[in-house]
Amino acid sequence: MSERKVLNKYYPPDFDPSKIPKLKLPKDRQYVVRLMAPFNMRCKTCGEYIYKGKKFNARKETVQNEAYLGLPIFRFYIKCTRCLAEITFKTDPENTDYTMEHGATRNFQAEKLLEEEEKRVQKEREDEELNNPMKVLENRTKDSKLEMEVLENLQELKDLNQRQAHVDFEAMLRQHRLSEEERQKQEQEEDERETAALVEEARKRRLLEDSDSEEDAPASAPPRLALRPKPTAILDEAPKAKKKAESWERSVGTLGSRPQLSGLVVVKKADLGRSTQQGQVSPTPQGPARSGKAADSAAWTPGASSLSQLGAYSDSEDSSGSN
Repeated sequence: MSERKVLNKYYPPDFDPSKIPKLKLPKDRQYVVRLMAPFNMRCKTCGEYIYKGKKFNARKETVQNEAYLGLPIFRFYIKCTRCLAEITFKTDPENTDYTMEHGATRNFQAEKLLEEEEKRVQKEREDEELNNPMKVLENRTKDSKLEMEVLENLQELKDLNQRQAHVDFEAMLRQHRLSEEERQKQEQEEDERETAALVEEARKRRLLEDSDSEEDAPASAPPRLALRPKPTAILDEAPKAKKKAESWERSVGTLGSRPQLSGLVVVKKADLGRSTQQGQVSPTPQGPARSGKAADSAAWTPGASSLSQLGAYSDSEDSSGSN
């Protein structure tokens, strides 16, 4: 039984490889390959953006009658991911890049355009120098001058780096912070001065207005300011109330004591006679009380004054208290 995995093949003694028929394939045959979009592009049909790195199942073919230094140029066919329109691009071995051919426009090719412009300028300069020797001298002078400027700038940068190597950035930040605080303090002082000046100006204007008003009306008395009550004013209220009560007692007298103005009260004789007659007719143990009632009735006569009534009331109480 033979082996399953065989590395050597058996060739019979009469094997002739020239007798094997060759497969004839067309030169423009297309192959299906898997590739990624080599650059950003936008579909011309629907405007869909296709970004670099997008994977496609593309068809590959060899471009006929085009080559660069013996290297073949290949063309790739892909389809838009939105509208399925066909997009083609081919290789560019001269610039080691790809060239958009049909169905889309290439985006973000500013770098490539810049390189092409530099190449064009360089080619024009070489053509001028080839036919004009004075142009060669001028270009050399410009190049030497530009090189000297570059060296000077480089030397300045080196000196600047050396100076910055010994710089204390903490001290610089601290100094900047102090200067910032001083500036804020100065601004605050200026604001305070301006505020004080405005207040002083307003006060002067008010004083001038007051003086003008006093000149216009000199007879009018200046308004008095309301006096604020003192905190100790409550301590003076008790002695004042006591003094008022004493002055009232000296002038009028109390209700329970003998009146000092009893001498000024004069009782009518008719009232006294009527009270004595009533006392003689009804000699009862309740005589003092009746005599007091009689005195009260005599005291509350319509013709008597309030002062005489007060004296009569005091006499009745004194009589009742002595009995």
